[in-house]
Amino acid sequence: MSLITGRALHYVFKIGNRAKNSFFFRNILGMKVLRHEEFKEGCEAQCNGPYDNRWSKTMIGYGPESTHFVFELTYNYGVTSYEMGNDFAGVVLKSQESIDRALANNYPMTDVDGKKLLLSPDGYKFYIIPEPQPTVEDPVVNVGLHVTNLAESKKYWHEILLMNIVSEDETSLLLNYSNMQAALNLKQISEPLDRAKAYGRIAFSVPKAQQPYINDVITQNNGKILTPLIELDTPGKETVRVIILADPDGHEICFVDDEGFTKLSAVEDDADKNLDKYISKDPFQKELDAAEE
Repeated sequence: MSLITGRALHYVFKIGNRAKNSFFFRNILGMKVLRHEEFKEGCEAQCNGPYDNRWSKTMIGYGPESTHFVFELTYNYGVTSYEMGNDFAGVVLKSQESIDRALANNYPMTDVDGKKLLLSPDGYKFYIIPEPQPTVEDPVVNVGLHVTNLAESKKYWHEILLMNIVSEDETSLLLNYSNMQAALNLKQISEPLDRAKAYGRIAFSVPKAQQPYINDVITQNNGKILTPLIELDTPGKETVRVIILADPDGHEICFVDDEGFTKLSAVEDDADKNLDKYISKDPFQKELDAAEE
């Protein structure tokens, strides 16, 4: 029996313009703001990257994080852009409705292997399958990461982290913890992997009792632990315990305790208004808007 009963939660994007990203994720992809949180200083687990400043996170997706894979939009005040590397392969979605909204808003799209490719304002790739958006299952099909040695990545993610293999070929590996969740798509590249400054993080939840096992199995296999087990506070909300890992290519992986995270990730009724309030009074956002006029 697997000792890791993980649940896929979210992927973290660093963003430079909250207004533009708000429009893209809400008005083009059709996602909903699930919650918005503001922080006065950097995160002990570098949730906002290697920055010790004021920052915010906005969770956005097609449904609650308890049943959907969502995206964490991390914004560091005063940082307007991030250098993109080649580590992130893209998100695959089922949503003809997103294609229709892109056409209605003259949002640029290109054709790639029977899908429509949309780039977020920061350059993150979204591949849209032209099928009606599911109403019960999650429209997010998979999230892709580039790797440099597929055999080594398979050992790490499948044999050590115990993810199930959905499919594989010579250049890609599809994994999940459950068929009811969005999958992780590892794709082989031949050039060196560059995470640059825009690198993200993928998050899973596990029962709190399983976190020490993850710590031990990674240690036994000489894996990298970026942040040992640590309690993280969110003002006015539940405290959660996390452990942050790095796979053989340096991709960051967060395992958070499911008991605490289930409470922390509850959808906020006023999340949209909360985000818009902070966008409207952000002096850096006003500077960005003025520079683009």
